[in-house]
Amino acid sequence: FFSTMSSKQAVAAAAIASTILGNPLQLGSSSSSLSVVAFSPPSHHHRNYASTFLKSSAVSESPSVSTDNSDDGDDDTDKTNNSNNELWWKDFQLKDSTLAPSVINDFPILATSFDADGKIISPAPSSDADGADGKQNKRLVYLDSAATSQKPNAVTSALTAYYEHANSNVHRGAHALSREATEQYESARDKVASFINANSRNEIVFTSGATEAINLVATALSSTCGQPPKNARDLYLTKGDEIIITESEHHSNIVPWQMVAERTGAVLKYVPACAATGGFDLDAFTELITPNTKFVSVQHVSNVLGSINPVDEIVEIVRSKAAPGAKIMLDACQSVPHMGVDVQKLNVDFIAASGHKMCGPTGIGFLWGKESVLNSLPPYKGGGEMIDEVYMDHSTYAPAPARFEAGTPAIAQAIGLGAAIDYLNKIGIERIHDYEVELADYLRRRLEEVKGVTVLGPPVGTERAALCAFVTEAVHPSDLGTFLDVEGVAIRAGHHCCQPLHRALGYSHSARASLYFYNTKEDVDDFITVLEDTLKFFGSLGSDAIEEADSDDNFVPLF
Repeated sequence: FFSTMSSKQAVAAAAIASTILGNPLQLGSSSSSLSVVAFSPPSHHHRNYASTFLKSSAVSESPSVSTDNSDDGDDDTDKTNNSNNELWWKDFQLKDSTLAPSVINDFPILATSFDADGKIISPAPSSDADGADGKQNKRLVYLDSAATSQKPNAVTSALTAYYEHANSNVHRGAHALSREATEQYESARDKVASFINANSRNEIVFTSGATEAINLVATALSSTCGQPPKNARDLYLTKGDEIIITESEHHSNIVPWQMVAERTGAVLKYVPACAATGGFDLDAFTELITPNTKFVSVQHVSNVLGSINPVDEIVEIVRSKAAPGAKIMLDACQSVPHMGVDVQKLNVDFIAASGHKMCGPTGIGFLWGKESVLNSLPPYKGGGEMIDEVYMDHSTYAPAPARFEAGTPAIAQAIGLGAAIDYLNKIGIERIHDYEVELADYLRRRLEEVKGVTVLGPPVGTERAALCAFVTEAVHPSDLGTFLDVEGVAIRAGHHCCQPLHRALGYSHSARASLYFYNTKEDVDDFITVLEDTLKFFGSLGSDAIEEADSDDNFVPLF
């Protein structure tokens, strides 16, 4: 059965088959041995694939992607390879084709290669090199930057330099190391403020990431559990106040507001995802806004659809129809790393962003808020640094940003984020944006031509972020991710922390390929080649098993 497959495909297929059967399978070769163990009982999804594997005695050398040989209509005809423009992509060239090659050496991990068994080779040889067994090695094609970006040498070097030459706690020390650490830490705050054009450095609060930034605001607004605060100037939410989000949000911008509604009695309302594209429905949004609307929190760019929300129109509607003083938060995780974000022009009240998606370290992000608004929020956590005066019967608090940075902060990570911003500024955020717009359009067009693939989000020709989530009838996204992984292609599979959106679109999971400025046209081409080969393989297994397997919403990825 495995004889028609490559070595690495056979490993993945055997791994799936062994999990299907509920038994560990030992795969041996002259050079290595791989042990695959199922960590949970085989699901309905796995058992369906087991039936297919056991019935199959051979695989066609050139199986069709589709399991239906009938004429499917114009949509499928558009995706066949008999048009005069079928190889248009071979001659396609990016306008700024020098960007990715000029930075690739700054990211050592992108030179990673894998042997025939999928093991990492270090140091990585050239992508065309052969392994000791004569089989060709595979290069890494990293298409998961929406989950986390890779880190350039400038960032990792900044982290090492801090720990080797300036490691100390900030703000409280009188010695030289503490002064140096404080200077580097606060310099990073200045860099963030400049990067997003904040009015003041005091508007930048370092957090562990965007999730904490959103939770900070949500917790502060609900700290009195709906009761008027002692300080009449503090912002709070109470019973009957309305919070507006959308069905397309990341869970980090849904769950905190559900908690706020439970604590305060506020009403949580959401804008349904557009049935056609999942995009932002301005008409529905307008209908939801009332004089009781006190808070609106929406994403700037969708991490599933790649759609860019109409922030100007959203702000205008809120400012004209909502309660006086209503606040607007923007989840900017997928925008700040990829396009110029000017908070003064956006005219929102808060934005949240993650450092690790913009070439910075994990464990660091930031909340931006208008300084007057931040100072009208009660503290998020208590402890050192956030205080003004402490007495045994009460305490007073420092102004922002210290008010929200209790305890020892993530000093090294903040410095690393500052180094990442320096790196992005050296390239130029506008150059990065322009390059990604073109590369994203290329990825979207290539995926559109893969038979059996449905791309979620805006149609071809509409500007989108540099990511594409997609589904296919031929294979579950988790199995697809496994097969692509053994060929060196790293994508993400699952619900991408957007379960409500997937339900609204009629899917439980999707696969997602996401790009950054270090990706190339060749990365996209290699991904499409492996994707097409994988779909051909799964398409040969038979439609009955595929349809039954895809019906299992509780499928858990094997790896």
